[in-house]
Amino acid sequence: MKIKRLVALGLLLVTNIASYAQKTISEGTIIYDISIQPKNSGAKVNSGLAGAKSTVYLKGSLSRIDMTSSLGTETTIYNAKMGNAIILKEYSGQKLMITLTKENWLTSNKKFDGINYQNTPETKVIQGYECKKAFAKLNDGSTISVYYTLSLAPINKEYNQVFKTLPGFPLEYEFETEKLIIKYQFSNIDFGPLPSAKFEFPNSGYRVITYDENKNGKSESL
Repeated sequence: MKIKRLVALGLLLVTNIASYAQKTISEGTIIYDISIQPKNSGAKVNSGLAGAKSTVYLKGSLSRIDMTSSLGTETTIYNAKMGNAIILKEYSGQKLMITLTKENWLTSNKKFDGINYQNTPETKVIQGYECKKAFAKLNDGSTISVYYTLSLAPINKEYNQVFKTLPGFPLEYEFETEKLIIKYQFSNIDFGPLPSAKFEFPNSGYRVITYDENKNGKSESL
């Protein structure tokens, strides 16, 4: 009986330690540095993409991802509860807003459906976070490798459709396409509160088109 109690106590302690070590992200800001390399030595990458960053903002079921470079900014704001989203593009002084219904959002992320991550033996410590490495192949033939940590757990797993089935939080990852290798490296995280206005859809200042119009080439002038 004493042995059973000790085992039960030990399991309880392990569970409590694991729970304590894991930080749930209900709200916060995560920044990644982006680097892009051509797969072929003779290929070139637009120099305007040097120093590009991805900033992820999370607040409950709301998410916002800003991709910034010297070329401009592209922002995706998504409401996981409602299922709708917008994409804001600001390049060369022009501002475009693409609206997406729930159905549009699912269509635009269809290539991530059924994404299945396979763990590898590789591990890595990234800024104090222990990470495991996983690999997946997307429906379009491209691949992604990711180092993820179990120490961070977002409440909103839908904030990025690429990682909705990942068992942890991504700190470093690479997309490999036919021509490019795009790498995201964790830079900083801030768990401070964010204003709701950060996730509001703009009412003015942008030329507005629908997702279907954008697919049909109505945004070619941007």
